[in-house]
Amino acid sequence: MSEVTALPVLPDASLRQRQSSIAGRVYDTVRRAIVQLQLEPGNPLSEADIARQLGVSRQPVREAFIKLSEAGLVEIRPQRGTFVRLISLREVENARFIREAIEVAIARKAAAEAVGADLQALDALVEQQRAAAATSDNAGFLHLDEQFHQQIARSAGCDDAWRVLEGLKAQMDRVRYLSLPQATPLDVILEQHTAIVDAIRQGSADAAETAMRRHLSEILTSLPKIATQKPAYFTP
Repeated sequence: MSEVTALPVLPDASLRQRQSSIAGRVYDTVRRAIVQLQLEPGNPLSEADIARQLGVSRQPVREAFIKLSEAGLVEIRPQRGTFVRLISLREVENARFIREAIEVAIARKAAAEAVGADLQALDALVEQQRAAAATSDNAGFLHLDEQFHQQIARSAGCDDAWRVLEGLKAQMDRVRYLSLPQATPLDVILEQHTAIVDAIRQGSADAAETAMRRHLSEILTSLPKIATQKPAYFTP
């Protein structure tokens, strides 16, 4: 089996609660590599290679592969090996539909419940994204995008709902990374994020819903472009 792309060193376990186990940290590291296309769709994955690179035994890697399979990011083929899954257009569209239903409800609730500290946190994340866009830091931009949406959920007291979304949007995350900045200009996302924050600041649930729907529909515009540009990444 071919050598996998070099993976980053495992982050410190104290950074995130869900990384308390070795398997959880392996999962996060490999997931990030898949989303950021360090491991491309169709690439073979070797338990032994990843275990060696990350300095762990093969058991937590095996457990991480199972979780990644459940998340729709890898395919485990008996007697053949494990591979990064191709991107399914249908799964991306379904995930976007479910995500919109949940996040629109979160945005409406945030408009009613967000306090000053929540708005300051959202403003700061938008400014940090603006700085990342200025330096063409796409990975940093998307990491901040994740924090932005999570902060809206936190503002609405919907942390559990966000955890549900994290498990749903793996396929979407790969498309979002592929879309930047050609198919989805960063200034468009910044404009949409600003509109969401403004609506929450005004306490307008209707405006927050409209802004969030518009934002989460952006992928429907970029998806056909990406599938045309990178046909090998997608299921036929």
